[in-house]
Amino acid sequence: MILQPLVPVDGALPGPVLTEIAALYATNHAFFELSGDFPAPDRITVEQVAASLADELAHDGAEVLLARSAGRLVGLAATLAHHPDPAAEDPDPWIGLLLIDATAHREGYGRAVAALVEDRLRTAGRTGVRLAVLDNNPKALAFWQAQGYQVMRKAKDRELGRECTVLRKPLAPERP
Repeated sequence: MILQPLVPVDGALPGPVLTEIAALYATNHAFFELSGDFPAPDRITVEQVAASLADELAHDGAEVLLARSAGRLVGLAATLAHHPDPAAEDPDPWIGLLLIDATAHREGYGRAVAALVEDRLRTAGRTGVRLAVLDNNPKALAFWQAQGYQVMRKAKDRELGRECTVLRKPLAPERP
């Protein structure tokens, strides 16, 4: 499996890649019903996905990583180099979204993508990573805890004020 940064071309996302990503989002209508990120989670459009990705990439230090296995897009991860609130005293990068093709859930892709993101952050010299899980998504909380993330605190997300749990995982330095 490889992770590739999503890079806009002349300020726009490439059409074929955007179509692939929209198809990935569409498989996850159950997640988007929980999150409320799209008005009709069972009918997510390419335009909505393009706007969502543009919002993700607008943050300073943001990156969207595409996960491919045997050439097929199986997931994506959106990361932030630091907390988006400049007043937050938070030295860690954040995983803002980990989305795996719902037709391939429980096949190990989520664990693999999370590990690749962690390796990428570790290689960049980061010592920990944080994320927030919506409280109405106990499966996601269980997934992240199984990956070694520990609950830090309860909070409300910055976008919509939804109740969530903030987790952190220390990243041990790379071994020579």
